[in-house]
Amino acid sequence: MRGLQAEGGSLEWREQPAVELQEGQVRVAIKAAGLNRADLLQKAGMYPPPAGVTAVLGLECAGTVTEVKGASRWAPGDRVCGLLAGGGMADEVVVDARHLLPVPAELSWAEAAAIPEVFTTAWLNIVELGAAQPGEKVLIHAGASGVGTAAIQICKALGNPCWVTLSSDDKLQACKALGAAGGVLRQNGIMTLQSEGPFNVVLDPVGGTYAEHHLDLLALDGRWVVIGLMGGREAKLDLGKMLVKRIQLTGSTLRTRSADYKAGLLTRMEQRLWPLFAAGKLKPMVAKTYSFEQAEAAFAELAADKIVGKVILVKD
Repeated sequence: MRGLQAEGGSLEWREQPAVELQEGQVRVAIKAAGLNRADLLQKAGMYPPPAGVTAVLGLECAGTVTEVKGASRWAPGDRVCGLLAGGGMADEVVVDARHLLPVPAELSWAEAAAIPEVFTTAWLNIVELGAAQPGEKVLIHAGASGVGTAAIQICKALGNPCWVTLSSDDKLQACKALGAAGGVLRQNGIMTLQSEGPFNVVLDPVGGTYAEHHLDLLALDGRWVVIGLMGGREAKLDLGKMLVKRIQLTGSTLRTRSADYKAGLLTRMEQRLWPLFAAGKLKPMVAKTYSFEQAEAAFAELAADKIVGKVILVKD
């Protein structure tokens, strides 16, 4: 089977050996795979896969079950979407059966592939680690990204007013249409949001650039969850403000979590979010689709940062 790998900053489809199924695993014929910023970093040589994980790119996919090993909720022919540590941009993938979820009714393959990584990331960091309670205010950076658009919808569905930061007015209007209460263009400075706060939870993929401002934007007992470092890894913080306001600062990654942790997370997410997909309250945001053969163009699209939502690779 073919798999997409990065070599020297370029992408290359390579033949991969077939993986033998182990107990509790499922083989999935891939129909679509989502792109994430982690894939851009891996392509650039800045985010190698965890030990023991395939070098094939792709942290989420959708497809059809073709083989099952052991007792399982899945059977050949089932339509599934999966959260992966790697391997989604390939003809097939072997995955822990617990890391698959059923494709919500009426969704296309591209839409299904746009769910696992971003909705899980948003759920984990706003609801579980961020402990957002109904009515609490949430600040979401990179609001037009895949994670950002998922986070806005989750906040709206669960009763959390949210505000966003992003790069253009077109993106801001799109985020408002999804349910954001407001936002600010990052070039105007995020402290212009101070009048909308204080915020109880901050979802932060930026890191260094905004760090000191969060101490002023967060409420007493606020939760600041860092999920990325697009703005750098170093920051100067007034720890006195953090102490007095009892701010909780949490660093969070998903890819390197244990298989058991991911399984429990997906179970809880399915219980709470899948009924919302069925009710039309949540919808994956597919900005553009490309064929597998157009992978370079798809990666360039994501890197250009002009879209709202997800870029998806779809098999012809």
